[in-house]
Amino acid sequence: MTYLQLSACFLAATVVIAIALGLMARGRGPRPAAVALTIAVLLALTAVFDTVMIGSGLFHYADQHLVGIRIGLAPIEDFAYPLAGALLLPALWALLRRRRSAPADAGREEEAA
Repeated sequence: MTYLQLSACFLAATVVIAIALGLMARGRGPRPAAVALTIAVLLALTAVFDTVMIGSGLFHYADQHLVGIRIGLAPIEDFAYPLAGALLLPALWALLRRRRSAPADAGREEEAA
């Protein structure tokens, strides 16, 4: 199995989970523009810092498992994990925020009745 295949499986699972969490948050999910900006920043930071770390010899990848596309010195497969984090964590945060505010919302509805 190549790193790209592993990354594709990981990202597919992440997208499914993020969508499910977003649906469970019932409209209180993360704003798409904020997620897009986060993805752009994380990918840029990954390109810079992974290039520095690979260039300094801190780690390397076995070439037989790579596709060969690189941004700087960082292989394209290296960008899957920041992308997954930028998709999954805001959806999880929205769900947890909804659950935390749910008892307070229920109390307000009882007072209004």
